[in-house]
Amino acid sequence: MQPIQIAIVPVTPFEQNCSILWCTKTMKGAVIDPGGDLDRIRAAIAETGVTIEKILLTHGHVDHAAGAAELAESLGVKVEGPAAADQFIIDDIPHMAAKYGIEGARPVTPDLYLNEGDTVSVGDVSLDVLHVPGHTPGHLVFVHRPVGLAIVGDTLFRGSVGRTDFPYGDPDLLIKGIKEKLLPLGDNMVCLPGHGPVTSIGDEKAHNPFLR
Repeated sequence: MQPIQIAIVPVTPFEQNCSILWCTKTMKGAVIDPGGDLDRIRAAIAETGVTIEKILLTHGHVDHAAGAAELAESLGVKVEGPAAADQFIIDDIPHMAAKYGIEGARPVTPDLYLNEGDTVSVGDVSLDVLHVPGHTPGHLVFVHRPVGLAIVGDTLFRGSVGRTDFPYGDPDLLIKGIKEKLLPLGDNMVCLPGHGPVTSIGDEKAHNPFLR
């Protein structure tokens, strides 16, 4: 049995890949990027039988973070991440939610901002934290090296990379971060992006036009 398992729960009109990641030994888990549709997320938690012990955020955009405050309150857990540089984006969640028709959206102040080099515990397993700005200034990636899984948020997609036409978006910084921090994770590293299908570092090195 693998030390971790993951369930993907598409949420919001943006079909954002909220995920439930858990330690198979302890059956304790984390919800990553609960952007909305909390009833759907709660149903998925119940189906897995996992005890959620925290919420993790890759970055502050509405489709990733808008449900974090309500879900944290209802589950009695803390919110960890993103980096502090994304707080101004989180504070704008109500405005962006109204613009895109996302209900129940609230800003959240994370209990713990995370930074490059931190580790996050989920049950008995640990995730490494990478800071990969460019899509947003405080964007994080969570990596479980033993299994070979990276939760990459909106940094890297199959055949594409994250948008950089947002406030403080920086295309050069994003590509630099992908090349210096994600590609060295190795060709077999599976990447779960914030939208669309999973991919791997090897596939993106071979086929992603933004990385040539």
